[in-house]
Order: sequence, then structure tokens, then C-alpha cells
Amino acid sequence: MNQFLKNIALLFLLTLAAGNCKAQKFTTHSVKKGETLESIAKDYNVTQYSILQLNKEIKQGDALRPNTILVLPKTANPKVSGSGPTAGNNDNGPDVRQEEPIGFTSHKVRKKETLYGIAKRYNISEDEIKKYNTELYSSQLKKKMVLKIPRYRRAVSDDGLGDDAFETYTVAPKETRWSIAHKYGITIDSMLALNPELSKANNHLAAGQELRMPKLPGSSVENQETQLFVSYTVPPKMNFFQLKQKFGVEPDEIVRLNPEITERGGLKEGMVIRIPQKKTDAGEVNTDNYNFYVVKPKQTEFSLTRKFGVSYKELLALNPDLKDGLKAGMVLKLPKDQKGDFEVRNSLVLDKINLLDSINVAHRPKLMFLLPFRLNKLDLGDKSEVASIIDKRNSLKYSLGLYSGALVAIDSIAELGISVDVRTFDNELSLAKTKEILQKENLSGLNAIVGPLDMPSLKETALRANNSQVPVIAPIPAESDLSLVNVFYSYTSPKVLRERMMDYVADNYEDQNLIIIADKAHAAVRDSILERFPNAKVAEVAEEEKHIGVNIDKLKRLLSDETENWVFLETENFKLVSSVTSILNSFQNSLLNPDNPKGNKVKMRMFTTNKNSAFENDVISNAHLSNLRFTYPSVYKMPENNSFSKRYEKRFGSLPDRYAVRGFDLTFDLLLKLAYKNNLMEASKLVGETSYSGNKFNYERKGASGYYNRSSYIMTIEDLRIKEVR
Repeated sequence: MNQFLKNIALLFLLTLAAGNCKAQKFTTHSVKKGETLESIAKDYNVTQYSILQLNKEIKQGDALRPNTILVLPKTANPKVSGSGPTAGNNDNGPDVRQEEPIGFTSHKVRKKETLYGIAKRYNISEDEIKKYNTELYSSQLKKKMVLKIPRYRRAVSDDGLGDDAFETYTVAPKETRWSIAHKYGITIDSMLALNPELSKANNHLAAGQELRMPKLPGSSVENQETQLFVSYTVPPKMNFFQLKQKFGVEPDEIVRLNPEITERGGLKEGMVIRIPQKKTDAGEVNTDNYNFYVVKPKQTEFSLTRKFGVSYKELLALNPDLKDGLKAGMVLKLPKDQKGDFEVRNSLVLDKINLLDSINVAHRPKLMFLLPFRLNKLDLGDKSEVASIIDKRNSLKYSLGLYSGALVAIDSIAELGISVDVRTFDNELSLAKTKEILQKENLSGLNAIVGPLDMPSLKETALRANNSQVPVIAPIPAESDLSLVNVFYSYTSPKVLRERMMDYVADNYEDQNLIIIADKAHAAVRDSILERFPNAKVAEVAEEEKHIGVNIDKLKRLLSDETENWVFLETENFKLVSSVTSILNSFQNSLLNPDNPKGNKVKMRMFTTNKNSAFENDVISNAHLSNLRFTYPSVYKMPENNSFSKRYEKRFGSLPDRYAVRGFDLTFDLLLKLAYKNNLMEASKLVGETSYSGNKFNYERKGASGYYNRSSYIMTIEDLRIKEVR
């Protein structure tokens, strides 16, 4: 009974805390020399604990460095309060303002704006907005809606702060939360506290979005008490024009900040003057030129320099605040091209997590497999007939392969001490059957659903599961207009594969002769390659009713014997693949001009951005592909004879096919992440790329449209063997 009462009390406190958080308002404070956490808390009539909660980069007992910007809770009983009319109660209470507006301002609603955020921006209550925009009593706020915003005569601002405390920051293209936090010298936690409308489920920022940020010290000459300066010793022959060129500061500003210049009759050699540090221009620090890293507790400068392969001097040059010490929560700026034992996602450097070392045996994942075994169509008493049906029916082949691999994954995770609850259903490749199963089953207790394979059933499952925020894993390629945040698309999209292939070519390109061969159906792909490689040549493809191919003489005129020829072949027509590979193979190591035996021999290599079934047709010569070192992107690589293969063969009596390998990798990855966080969406924010027998996974969320795997391999056929080159 005592435990029951404790739980009820805890629930009450959490509810109360959540309510207080919603109504919380904030101010900022720039630390002055000699100030302590205790003195600041006393000045603002708040607790030290509340300051520490909003500023995770500082710890109890730490010495505060001057000019650090702290986010503070607005005190409920400030020591000094202004007089005059107030903005009313909190956003949820009734408006108690007595005076009438002195006028109105128009506000055009932008994408993702909320009534709460607009009210905060104009320092009024939501009820006041509704009062003068009565349509909001019966309808929701919509994009491009024009609102009348009342303006009042007031002695002080509603939050007890002057206009100097905050500024509105407009997000520039390619900026992220990390780059902006670095620019302002605050933590992500502080940014979220100042902008409660920002989602905590993802890190999305839209170009043009407005944020409430603390004004940077030094952003105004008038606020000299908190302004940042650098000391500068005047060299010989220095003048004001050169100073302006060097520091971007007007001469009159320099004179105003350094009265001794007037007293001594101008700039003198050896004079030490103060130069204000200017605010970084918006857009200068963005994802094009820097990556960012959030400092973790107990990390040191030494460990970071080893991790990122840079010297402390280089790290300090990029992050001048490091001179005052490393703090947990700091956002550090790093070179864009820096390599090391880490992964970069959306310009944020992620620590690599070893999932095998991070599992929690207390977690007990609950999975549902919803696959089309179609047992109702099989006569299990006739083994030969069943074998024939499995061979002919792809959905059954995929399902049995995926599920057999998944069973081995469940056995493997059990050996690590993780118990898994599994429910398996045959949806018979039928939407009606899928609905019947989902109607009977309680989805709310599940950690994930794997399947179904058909798109109508996948949509239905995702919609039902979304109500309980249960992730749904699409185990095979799926392209859909479905826009639900709980769907995980496990197959890397053709668009991403194409980008990875072109990245690989660009990284290895020196002066090779690039040629594109693409049929009409792949004109868009041809254009995207040309956009990336403007100097590439295009070979004409002749397409007739029954024949397709390239003119050998015309293609020969595009070749070079001075440098290697790299040929992109883009088609889904096996006849064109067969013809082109044969022609290119005939040019390999030949002379362009037979009359000149001393000439260079032609070197050929073939690429594609989409290795489809046309390249696997029986008429295609593997020897030709090998001679051309055929290189392509892939979501899969053939595994070696590893422990999974041995375990699978022991259980099922045969080696696993690619579907069984995928079933194992997909399920093992899923179970490891659930054993780590017990929440796939939460784990996907922290875990970068994972790699297993023949598949890799790196899920990135795209707004509200779901999570997409962005991992791939670059494979080459050489010496009649397939090998991974990236």
C-alpha cells in the first residue's frame, strides 16, 4: 500500500511539474566578474537548482566565467517590479487586462506557427488574440491567416524585461540547432527553454523560422558593461582605415571606446586599445562549412583532440570559449572534412555506440510479425507441391526467408540475456485479413511491427499503429504517399543510392574521360549525372521497336586513349546492357588507331547508379562485367561464412539466402536498439550507422513522413568476384 501511495504522489508531482513548465517564462543574464551561482539566484529570487536545470553546461560549485549567458526562470515574486497594466494571467487563464487597445498590428500566420507562440511573440495572451479574431473560437489556426494583434500602452514589458534582453533570430538556409546554439554560446537545452514551440521529437528547423534568442554580449556599443573585447597593440604606421579593414569597426566607435586616443593626439605605436568583437553574421556558420559536437560529461580537451584528430590549438581557434574551460553541453565547431571514429548526421557529430555493450537486460521487447505466408493456399501434405509454390511465389519466398532469419536473430539476442515476446500472423497478402488481425490485437503494448509486405496492408497497419506510436518496419522496398512518423523504411531509396554512387565517383575522379549512355526512360538520371559532372560526354542510344543499342563508331569517337574511360550505363533494358557491355569489353586494352602500334591502349570502367534486374539477366556476361570492373551501389552485400550462416545452417539444414540474411540483420538490429533504449524512435536519434552480415542501417527522420534508411554499399566486380569498395 505504501508503494501505491508513493506512485500516486509521484504522478501528482509530475503532473504539477508539467503544468508549471508550460506556463514558465524566461529571462537571460550575462555573468559579471565576481558573480556566483548563489548571488545570481538571490538577485533573481530563484533557486540555484532551477538555474542548474536550465543551464546543463554548469555544475554546482563551478566558478562562473564572465560573459556567460545564463537562461533563468522568470521569478514569480521579483524584487523590483514595474507599475502599470499587466498582460493578464497565464496563457490558459482568462484575460484580466482592463485597458483598451491603442491600435492593432497585422500578423500573417506562417507554417508551423502556433497560437501560443504568436501570443508569446507579442506579449499578450491567447484569449486576447481570440477576442479580436473571433473565427479562432470555432476553427484552428491556419497558414496565411491574417490576424489582428492588439497593441497596448504599457509602462514595462510583460515579462519584466527590457527589449535588450532578447532578439528575434531568423534561421538561414542550411543552419541547424547546433550551429545557432554555437553562435550564441548556449546549450540546446537552453534554446529549447527559450523556444518551447520547438519539437523535442526531432531537430527540424526551417529556413525563415524565427527563434527567441539572448542578445549576444557586444552586439551593441551602448551595452559596454557586457560587451566582449579583444586587446590590440598598435603596430607602426597603423591608421584607422587599416583598423576598419582588419576588424570591421568604424573609427568613431574605436575612439569612443578608447579615450586615450584623443588624449594622446591619435593612434600611437605600442598603444594597447580595446576592439569590440562583432556578432557573427547569420549564415556564416552553417552546415556547408562546419560540423558540430555537443560535449558530454567528463570529457576533456585531451580526449576530444584525440577523438577528432586535431590539435588543441586548432580546436581553440574554432572555439575561443574553450580558453575558459570545457563544459558539458557546450556546442563545439569542427572542420567539415574532419575524419575520425565518429559519424556525422545533419552536420551533428554522433558518438559511435556499441550496441552489444549497451544493452539493458531489464528490457523485454515485444514484436509482431505480419507476413503473407498464405498457409491457406498450401497443401502441407504434398511437399513437392509446396516446394514448387515457394519457388514460384515471391511473397512466400520473401516471407519465409525473412522470418527464418528473424528466428535466428531472436535466438542470438536471447543468448545475450534479452527475452523477446513474439506474435506472428499470416495476413495472407490480403487487406481484409490484415484489418481482421489488427481489430483483434492490442497494439499498444508492442515495441514494433515487422511487415506487412503489400502496400495496402502496410498503410493500414501504420495507421492503426500510429495511434499507439508503435513503429512499423517496412522490410522490403516501399515507396508510398503515406506520411506517418512511425514508419521505418528499411530499404535505402534509389535516389539515395544514386547520390552515393555519384559521391563515390566524384571522390575518386581525377582526369578520367566520363561518358554517359542512357535510354529515353532514364533521361532524368542522365541529366542529374551531367549536373554533377558537366564535362561528361553523352553517347546517343538508338531505340527502335525491337532493337536498342549504340553506334560503335560514334561511341569510339568519344573514347580517350590518354586517360581511363569511365562509362555510366543507365537503363532497365537487358538488351542494351548486353550490347553495351559487349562493345565496351571489345574496346578494353585495344588501340584507338591500329595504324599507330605505339599508341596507348584504351582503359575502360563501367558504372551505374541503379543495378536493377537488367544487369542480372542470364544473357549478361559476368566475364564482361568483371573485365570492366563494373561498379554499382547496393543495399546488400553477400556475407562471408560467418557465425550467422553456421547457426542458420545448423537450424534449417541449408545456407541462408539473401532474404534470410536480411531477416536476421533487420531483426537483430531492431532488437539491439530496443534492448538499448526500449524505444526505437529514441534509439534512432542516438545511434548512427549499424552494420551486420549483409545489410547496414542508418535511419534518419524526415519530418512527419517517417524514418528512412540511408546506408548503402559500393560494390565492384573484379576477377569474377564481388567486393565492397566503400
